Amino acid sequence: MSHDDFAVEPIRGLPTHLPEGEEILWQGAPDWLALARESLALYWAAGYFVVLFLWRVIVATETMSLAQAAVASSFFLVLGAVVCALLMITAFVQAKATVYTVTNKRVALRIGAALTMTLNLPFTWIGNANLDLRKSGTGTIAFELMGKTQFSYLLCWPHVRPWRMARTEPAFRCIPDAAKVARIIADAAETRVSEPRLARVPDEDTLAAE
Repeated sequence: MSHDDFAVEPIRGLPTHLPEGEEILWQGAPDWLALARESLALYWAAGYFVVLFLWRVIVATETMSLAQAAVASSFFLVLGAVVCALLMITAFVQAKATVYTVTNKRVALRIGAALTMTLNLPFTWIGNANLDLRKSGTGTIAFELMGKTQFSYLLCWPHVRPWRMARTEPAFRCIPDAAKVARIIADAAETRVSEPRLARVPDEDTLAAE
């Protein structure tokens, strides 16, 4: 029997219906392979086990032939393949469970494969949005938050700017066509922040009654 953990969402990626006047401009998720490479260090892990294999082969050739040494050392390649497969599965599950949303008033991140949570970041909370763009077109957009707003680095990982632990920066990690998304965010934020805020002024009758 199939079960959708997110079936209770009134809108995909958001915990509640949109307020009046708010509309979705973009939704997306990380590219899982790019997420495995950048946040889970897939290539570093693969390279580590290759180095172990080569080192073991060199040491073993002192007592056996090169072919025998390679066979005897192949355990490291098998172990490396298992570790890399686990990293890719983790990245795939994380990407499938993630929905990034941009509206005309905020950005939102529904994140977490085991412990799901949604971060709502109004544009008025965001001081800067930094784009780290790759040659492939994928990239990460990290949000510098103003004031005392703070989130746990560990709870938000890997959807954060790497190594910014003292002041966590939530991020759209490894999204395709990141430059286009950055433009959408910039235009929406500029419009939102420049909107006049209306305050109700008491009328003369109210002032007189006081």
